[in-house]
Amino acid sequence: MKKPAAFRMDRRAFLAGTAAVIGTSALAQNVNGDETVEIERDISRVVRRNVSSFRTLDWQPYFTSLNNGAILVDIDSRALHYWEESGRYHLYPSSVPLTEDLTRRGRTQVTLKDPSPDWRPTPAMKIRNPEWPDYVPPGPDNPLGTRALHLSWQYYRIHGTHDTRKIGRRSSNGCIGLYNEHIEELYEMAQVGTQVLLI
Repeated sequence: MKKPAAFRMDRRAFLAGTAAVIGTSALAQNVNGDETVEIERDISRVVRRNVSSFRTLDWQPYFTSLNNGAILVDIDSRALHYWEESGRYHLYPSSVPLTEDLTRRGRTQVTLKDPSPDWRPTPAMKIRNPEWPDYVPPGPDNPLGTRALHLSWQYYRIHGTHDTRKIGRRSSNGCIGLYNEHIEELYEMAQVGTQVLLI
C-alpha cells in the first residue's frame, strides 16, 4: 500500500533537503517578491530555526478513541500528527506560535472547515502591529493559505500558508500552520468534531 505524501519523507531526506536550502545563495531566494507574504514579518523576525522533529507517535497515550479522527500538535517538535478513525496515520511539519505567551495547549476540536479562508488580525495583533491591514481576502496574499480548520478556541486555527519559510519554525501569532498541500490533504480527511490536542 502506498504511503501518503506527507509520511513518505524520512528524516534523512528532510535533513538533506534542509541543508540544500540553507546552502542556496541568498541571491536566488527572493524573499521580497510578489509571491511572498509579509504580513507577519515583525513577529517572525527573530526566528532562527526551521527544523521539525519527525518521529512517529501512537495515539493511545493522548486519546481514548479515534472517533471522528484525532489531531495531535506537538509544539516543541513542530509537528502535526493525524490519525484517521480507521487508525491510518499522517505526519506533517508545522509552524507553531513564536512565544509561550502566544501558545495555547490543551484539548479542543474542529468546529468549522473553511475552504477559502479570509483573514482579519485579532485585536491583540492590531495592538502589536497597527500597520497591518484590517482585512485580507482569500488569495495568494492571505496568511491563512488555501484552507483553514477553525478550532473551538476563539481565533485559533490550523491553516495553510503561502510563506513556506514559516514551516518548521516558531513563527506564528498562535495558530498552527501547514504547507498548503498538507492542509488541503488534512482538510479532506478531518471533519467538524475531529478532536484536537495541543501539547
